[in-house]
Amino acid sequence: MSGLHRSSSAPLKNGLPPQELLDDLCSRFVLNVPKEDQQSFERILFLVEYAHWFYEDNTVEQNPSLKSLNLKEFTSLMFNSCDVLRPYVAHIDDIFKDFIDYKVRVPVTGAIILDETYERCILVKGWKGTSWSFPRGKKNKDEEDYACAIREVLEETGFDVSALLNKDEYIEVIFGQQRVRLYIIAGVKDDTAFAPLTKKEISEIAWHRLDDLQPATNEIITRGITGLKLYMVAPFLASLKSWISKHPSPLPPRPDLPLKGVSIWKAKNTSIGSSSVVVESQSNKLPSEAKPPDTGPGKSFRNFKFDTAAILRALEGSFSS
Repeated sequence: MSGLHRSSSAPLKNGLPPQELLDDLCSRFVLNVPKEDQQSFERILFLVEYAHWFYEDNTVEQNPSLKSLNLKEFTSLMFNSCDVLRPYVAHIDDIFKDFIDYKVRVPVTGAIILDETYERCILVKGWKGTSWSFPRGKKNKDEEDYACAIREVLEETGFDVSALLNKDEYIEVIFGQQRVRLYIIAGVKDDTAFAPLTKKEISEIAWHRLDDLQPATNEIITRGITGLKLYMVAPFLASLKSWISKHPSPLPPRPDLPLKGVSIWKAKNTSIGSSSVVVESQSNKLPSEAKPPDTGPGKSFRNFKFDTAAILRALEGSFSS
């Protein structure tokens, strides 16, 4: 990877991005950010992850000759190619491990969206996985729990829950070192339109009967009574049942509801080279003002600081080229 030449602008024969593209991604996502976002490797790896999303969701789709990369491959490529990151290549395995460990400590919020009779809820299926889960995601820097829930649900389902969200109505579960809070959004109509606003994150959205998600356990990965594979669902079911018993639906149960889950949105994939296009997606993953969560430096690199002189030289070089 370190053999890439700065003058290269066309995709390499092995499909890796050229140096010119990597320079642009480094400048756009790593260098030209507030100083507080460069104070730890965890924060920097969030920036690299944003660059990875942009590369996969935009660059690869527009140029099918480019290779699709997982986050670790992309991170290694960025560290080997970006002048200000290259001095730390020898530590990249530790840096990446610390980042993954850090991510599982970032608080997560989302929503349990119930239909009008409180018999069904909305679940989403990940892009590459087979598990179903409640729509949720990690908090951004200085973001309130409820604001994160509204943002994440909107990104993953296209549905704005802000008018229905009660800040005091939620279920919270601790998984290891990670806090997950799901707000209860009750009384959503069957014909509500759902469609994710992100690319390559959600592959399907469906109404599922709460009875089919049982049993309620503390296990993160479970299977419902119909065999449905669930992720971070079962630990919320007992508390959800208790909430419903205290807040019954004003409408009577509907025996006519389908016994199985009802898919209301499903990605239509068309393969183009090494990429996959989501026809229904409407926007990119990264909001223009999104910032990484702020929890301080990692354990292994607590005294890390950018080499400011190297950053300035890199910027001067990009402006003069």
